[in-house]
Amino acid sequence: MEIRYNKLCEEIINRAVIIGTQLRNEFITPEHVMMAFLENEEFCEILTECGGDIDLLKTELSLYVSKEIDSIDGDEAYTPQCSFLLEKILNMAYRNATNSDRDEITCSMVFQAMSSIEESHLSYYLAKANIDPTEVLIYMIDDMDEEDDDDDDEDAEESRMSHKDDWKKMVTCLNEHVNDHNPLIGRSDELERTMEVLCRKEKNNPLHIGEPGVGKTSIAYGLAAMIERGAVPEPLKGTKIYSLDLGNLLAGTQYRGEFEKRLKTVMKGVSREENSIIYIDEIHNLVGAGQTGEGSLDASNMLKPYFEDGSIRFIGSTTYEEFNRYFSKNKGLARRFQNIEILAPSNSETVTIIKGLQENYENFHHVKYDEGVVEYAVDMADKYINERFFPDKAIDLIDEAGAYRQLHPVAGETQPVGKDIINLILAKICRVDSFELKADESKNLASLEQRILTKIYGQNEAVEKIVTSVQLSKAGLLDDNKPISSLLFVGPTGVGKTEIARVLANELGIKLIRFDMSEYTEKHTVAKLIGSPAGYVGYEDGGLLTDEIRKTPHCVLLLDEIEKAHSDIYNILLQVMDYATLTDNKGHKADFRNVILIMTSNAGAQYAKQASVGFNSNVSLGSAMLSQVKKTFKPEFINRLSSIVTFNDMDETMASKIVKKKLGELSQKLEPKKVTLKLSDEATEYILKHGITKEYGAREIERVITSQLKTLLTKEILFGKLKEGGEANIIVENNELKLK
Repeated sequence: MEIRYNKLCEEIINRAVIIGTQLRNEFITPEHVMMAFLENEEFCEILTECGGDIDLLKTELSLYVSKEIDSIDGDEAYTPQCSFLLEKILNMAYRNATNSDRDEITCSMVFQAMSSIEESHLSYYLAKANIDPTEVLIYMIDDMDEEDDDDDDEDAEESRMSHKDDWKKMVTCLNEHVNDHNPLIGRSDELERTMEVLCRKEKNNPLHIGEPGVGKTSIAYGLAAMIERGAVPEPLKGTKIYSLDLGNLLAGTQYRGEFEKRLKTVMKGVSREENSIIYIDEIHNLVGAGQTGEGSLDASNMLKPYFEDGSIRFIGSTTYEEFNRYFSKNKGLARRFQNIEILAPSNSETVTIIKGLQENYENFHHVKYDEGVVEYAVDMADKYINERFFPDKAIDLIDEAGAYRQLHPVAGETQPVGKDIINLILAKICRVDSFELKADESKNLASLEQRILTKIYGQNEAVEKIVTSVQLSKAGLLDDNKPISSLLFVGPTGVGKTEIARVLANELGIKLIRFDMSEYTEKHTVAKLIGSPAGYVGYEDGGLLTDEIRKTPHCVLLLDEIEKAHSDIYNILLQVMDYATLTDNKGHKADFRNVILIMTSNAGAQYAKQASVGFNSNVSLGSAMLSQVKKTFKPEFINRLSSIVTFNDMDETMASKIVKKKLGELSQKLEPKKVTLKLSDEATEYILKHGITKEYGAREIERVITSQLKTLLTKEILFGKLKEGGEANIIVENNELKLK
């Protein structure tokens, strides 16, 4: 593809050569080209519009080319040479055209290339004349380049005039769609502040900043509705609010300059309208939008003249995160807006909002919400839905409950939506078993201790402490900004510390999340829990602990063998136990308010023998270890625990029940093999005798059953008399387990 200079650009470069020849300069420089630009009326108007001092620029350029550039003596004819810098500039303009798949080099490309070289005399003179090349370039792309095209095709202007309202296809008039959006309820203070800013003479652009779902877009629609009703101050009456969709503007822009022209077309179209406001949702997307390469402009820079002018007012909305990450870093953009913070409404305000919308959702879903459902939905959303904000999360709950009833209708004309459906939706969203949300939760909690004791033996005191802490939380008597319970289980190995956490999770109908703290003994491994710092491998993956809690906010969190963890982990847990939050490497917070935190410890196991020495002979292993735990953990850590639960040592009664339980589990595994397990009293006593030990607890029982009983059965099932099933009678013979 052949690339050439367009008509106007070629004229300006030829004029630069003529100026250099008349001054008998040896070289044609960028300053000569700029002098040629200044002879163009359209370019001078653009500089004036941008606040540039044209006279000063002309004077400085004339002095420079006459005094600083070498001249040729004599009167003979000669051809001036192109300077090295000008050659570089023209090559840059050529590459711009090539990269943009254009077949012409335009004036804007040449000017952009000239102004991009900062360490030059021309850049110095432009700055001295108060000329911002960025702003000049915006007008050149739209005016000079476009006008030159019109010279080549006179019908182009007529065609554009016939489609002068095409810009409306790239925007949405909110005034015309207020009935398609939920009405705005409340937010009177935010609306008043927005209108105050819009009525200012300068910097009349409000910027709504708030968390996702708090109603920033609804405020824009609410303002449009007020304008349509005439309930606004006189300066805002008759105003049209147009929503600018950057994605729509960018779609299909293949060539350099297309996006710029579309945006300028919209701005010109809006400027022709009296009293217009442009609403830009997710306004942080302006930064970088439409930028195609080095030296090119993004949407934020292209719109700066309009932000400053004040004739077209803008309303923007963004979140705190995007504002800090993108918007605030562009100082020239941020200073042109007035920040208005949009906070999430309170529970009572959310109830008022939803009751105002209730009829709309009832008509849409053809349902009837029961009395008290709205209040219940708001309370449940506040309690169980984390990382989302009112009113959005409560509205979503009401909306989905209506959709559920549509999919599961009941007999009768009226389709009711009750609290039970809210519970079902919450169980799906929050991954909580329906037990957690049932109305008869109190009955289930009352029997929780008895149900756990049927599966955990000999730890009545420990179970009582655990159940009591859970019941206190459910009764609402504990701090709402702390985990349900923070427990430290202390006791010798094999007495059921880990097992009780598993049973508790099952009985409550929530998930058990377990972390083995022996994996986090090194300092560098601590970062795995909350995510690696920026620049390190795995930064994008997030933290193991924070991600798990965000995915499953209602759970039993088990940190096994906490004493083996690095000391930095204790500092992390202080925040969790105090404020029920943990911030990961990306600044996202994990909510621990609905977490039962359980930590197990074998600290002091090496001092366990102290329990049976001298005057301490009546002291249990757990109690002896408890005194060592207080030496192992810092006071500030222990002080934040809800309770320290001491587990009893393994005794004969506990061991007997565990043996019975383990044999029962083994019998269930043998049923598919059609094998019936029967043990003589001597065999049961043999397992109990060899399995009971204070040092190893129930794990010793498991080892005896595995090494002797299971090994015996395995050989007979695979190769012996039990291959086809049958009855396995286990007896003791010669101090060994035998199959009768």
